[in-house]
Amino acid sequence: MKIEIWSDYVCPFCYIGKKQLEKAIEDTGFSGQVELVYKSYQLDPTTPVDSNVSVYESLAKKYGMSLEKAKEMTLGVTARAKEVGLNYDFSNLMEENTLKAHRLVKWAEQQGDVTALVEALLHSHFIEGKRIGQEEVLLEIAQQVGLQREEVAKILADDDYKNDVETDIQEGLQLGVRGVPFFVLNRKYGISGAQPQEVFEETLRKVAEEEGLHPKLEMVGSENAGVCTDDNCKF
Repeated sequence: MKIEIWSDYVCPFCYIGKKQLEKAIEDTGFSGQVELVYKSYQLDPTTPVDSNVSVYESLAKKYGMSLEKAKEMTLGVTARAKEVGLNYDFSNLMEENTLKAHRLVKWAEQQGDVTALVEALLHSHFIEGKRIGQEEVLLEIAQQVGLQREEVAKILADDDYKNDVETDIQEGLQLGVRGVPFFVLNRKYGISGAQPQEVFEETLRKVAEEEGLHPKLEMVGSENAGVCTDDNCKF
């Protein structure tokens, strides 16, 4: 089963939706049978790289409201995040341009699994309040997940993989992606937004049935109980 995920690293619902999908995969028993592919999407590509505008200020300007109203606006998202085990702290968040973060992930895909990197980017922004639009921060995050700092520095210093990011965005638009998170399962089913948990689980089961996949058995009891194999018996 292949699931493509269009998301942005400054989208609070993208992190929530990611956690919901991961839990749905685990709870339905399809762990190890799902290929996750992360696709790029930028909510605001015009955000200055060196911006020092807080998320509260950004929201207030965007929706024409006071700072207090903007703060109130984030309370519901914070509560929703807690439901999936995430402790958001909007008071430390700044608006970020995520192009470099997306380029980094596109490069990292060529090196192997990017699951840890994607998680680190989201965690660094929403939980730790780190400036993920800044090169130095991205270098630190990349190094934390085992990527070579020198290689990453070369990628970030140029426009490498920018075309890959733009291709993802255009591909998403053709599929009907107008907001994120957006999940596409086997290029047949689409889930827009951080939907209720049962929506993810029901769709996973539907695709699994079509593909002839079966959930892994949930083992109970002790592994040291009496059992015989071709080699020996455990007494």
